[in-house]
Amino acid sequence: MTSIPATTGTGAASSGSATGSNAIAGNFDQFLLLLTTQLQNQNPLDPLDTNQFTQQLVQFASVEQQLNTNSTLTQLLAATRSSNIASGLNYVGATVTVDGATSQLANGSATWQITAPRAATKALITIKDGDGNVVQTVVQPLNAGAQPLTWNGISSTGASAPDGAYTINIDAIDASGQLMSVSTDATGVVDSVDVSGDTPVLNIGGMSFSADKVKNISRPG
Repeated sequence: MTSIPATTGTGAASSGSATGSNAIAGNFDQFLLLLTTQLQNQNPLDPLDTNQFTQQLVQFASVEQQLNTNSTLTQLLAATRSSNIASGLNYVGATVTVDGATSQLANGSATWQITAPRAATKALITIKDGDGNVVQTVVQPLNAGAQPLTWNGISSTGASAPDGAYTINIDAIDASGQLMSVSTDATGVVDSVDVSGDTPVLNIGGMSFSADKVKNISRPG
């Protein structure tokens, strides 16, 4: 059973904004009442300092505007969180391709998507486990463009490697003998999604990838 944890803290923030707005509104009304009373009863020979009142009015307006801005930001954060949860649900159970050289070996199979800028006459593919130990090396040609690379989980000793995360490194040479860079992507099924942060984080076989690393999404059928 997959789970999508979510945390919300907008209730307290909204309550705080509402309390602050009510307080400033009450103080502002009292200030206007005092100002009106003073203006009505001021000494014509010694009038009140209008500059001081103007500054106080500006300060009240500035604080009130800040409270309104905070309230709007709280609403936007709540909307973003809801959007993250909705998008996270769409990822669960889907097969995704993400930017990275690490893939999950499960049931005797691990798959990467690799992209070669041009055909390689020889490519040395090194597969390492989570501790950085080399478990298998493969030498083979590569076609130009995007292509899948699947490993059956058999180590260089002929034994079956345990399930887990494995990373590949590719050193490729083209027809002219020049070294070239081959990009790698990992493919796996999304088990769960963490939406507690600003960007959903996809959990794939014990590995975590942010949603902005996703390059392709597919579902069976």
